Amino acid sequence: MKKDKQKVIGEELSDERLKALLTLQPAAGGSRDHHSLLRAYRYLRADDFSRFIPFFLEAGFNLNARDGDGKTLAETVTHHQHGAPYLKTLIEAGAH
Repeated sequence: MKKDKQKVIGEELSDERLKALLTLQPAAGGSRDHHSLLRAYRYLRADDFSRFIPFFLEAGFNLNARDGDGKTLAETVTHHQHGAPYLKTLIEAGAH
């Protein structure tokens, strides 16, 4: 990181920044729905992820979209040590 740049941790994300994740495009042949959801999971804190999901659904995206291996994000998160709050959000929003 450049010396003139400060690392920002715990920054409050605006709705616009959360919605920007909806514009991400996957590699050729990948599911846009799954890609956006996975990126949100990887880069957002659990609170922000729960704020992101309504935007995701309002945009018409599918919570049960599958990756190249045929897994939904909920199936993937089940195996992650810190995935419980994300999984709870996904299930409450209708993922299976």
